[in-house]
Amino acid sequence: MSAVRRSLSDWLEWQERLNPRAIELGLDRSRTVADRLGLLPPACMSATIGGTNGKGSSATLAAGIWQAAGYKVGRYLSPHLLRYNERIAIDGVDASDEAICAAFAAIDAARGDLPLTYFEFGTLAALWLFREARVDVQVLEVGLGGRLDAVNIVDADAALVTNIGLDHTDWLGPDREAIGVEKAGIFRPGRPAICAEISPPASLRQQASRIAARWQQAGADFVARRDGDRWHWRASDVRHAALPLPALPGAMQIDNAAGVLALVTALADRLPVDRAAIEAGLRGLSLPGRYQRVAGLIVDVAHNLESAAVLVEQLRADDNGGGVTRVVLGMLSDKPVAAVCARLAGVASRFYCAGLPPPRGLPAERLLEMAAASGVPASGHDNVALALAAARADAGPKDRIVVCGSFLTVAAALEEARWGS
Repeated sequence: MSAVRRSLSDWLEWQERLNPRAIELGLDRSRTVADRLGLLPPACMSATIGGTNGKGSSATLAAGIWQAAGYKVGRYLSPHLLRYNERIAIDGVDASDEAICAAFAAIDAARGDLPLTYFEFGTLAALWLFREARVDVQVLEVGLGGRLDAVNIVDADAALVTNIGLDHTDWLGPDREAIGVEKAGIFRPGRPAICAEISPPASLRQQASRIAARWQQAGADFVARRDGDRWHWRASDVRHAALPLPALPGAMQIDNAAGVLALVTALADRLPVDRAAIEAGLRGLSLPGRYQRVAGLIVDVAHNLESAAVLVEQLRADDNGGGVTRVVLGMLSDKPVAAVCARLAGVASRFYCAGLPPPRGLPAERLLEMAAASGVPASGHDNVALALAAARADAGPKDRIVVCGSFLTVAAALEEARWGS
């Protein structure tokens, strides 16, 4: 790394050029550098969280519960919305530019000629910072899949898979059974392997059984039930009655929270938590871009069929006061765009199709074609700001504007709301 590339933005731009492939799955590069840095095995407890949707909120809740119980906690998420620093947090505080740059410098010095990817640099930086801070437990969100994701260089003390949907099929396989094999790669022999989905693909459990992981499944080994503004959770020997609802909206948050309680319970012999810590974690749960209301908008990072279905369910549950729903949509080209549009058509009165930047962003004209095919009126706009302006110009006083389809779309909307452009 040249001495002139010292800022965080300089480091990130350089990392994007170092490896010509934005995604290059595999563990050898990351494991080699981690070994050189003395990061493996970790000195702290580790929990790995994979799945298609709900990983970020589950990781945030687990970290919040352990932090409320008095432990020093590292939390690693991806991607970020507005600032790279959001990816790495210690006790709920995002890592500073200086800390991340120090980690990058250490990694660069150790990598030799290995062309690490952007994501591999970030994962190693999180592990390095958590080691330097001497955290008690690190909560690591899997980026893509599981088996070959850089996070999987860590032999986690327990692993949670939130759910499995059809996303990243080019990388993970064409159906839920194939994807389940990839997700199950984060399980370890003899250690808790938790699934928060009631009806997961058979391959997930089969892989856990094959390596003799300690399988736990929602609806069988632990059960959650909502009761008005409270919910109940029980396993064979532990019960938590009348818990507060997770602070993030949406019925699926109870499913996510149920999996997290199974995770926390599975590690309770080494990381004991009490009822007060669980309640504090649930009440304090916050994650930007998840059905977030800001500047008269509802923003949600829903970007695949399953998350779009959850968003539609939440929009239908909310009273809109007689107005219509105007959807500002921007998506990546490798997502199931037509299926997402068809699902959102159940609540949308009009789509405002925003182009996202190449190489992965879908141009407005192509998105417009697929949105219009859903039967909902649609218009195309070069970017999110222009799509938002058009939606606001059309909106009546009772209408709501929903922004969704990608982290990039929501980030652009949050920036626009921040600066009022």
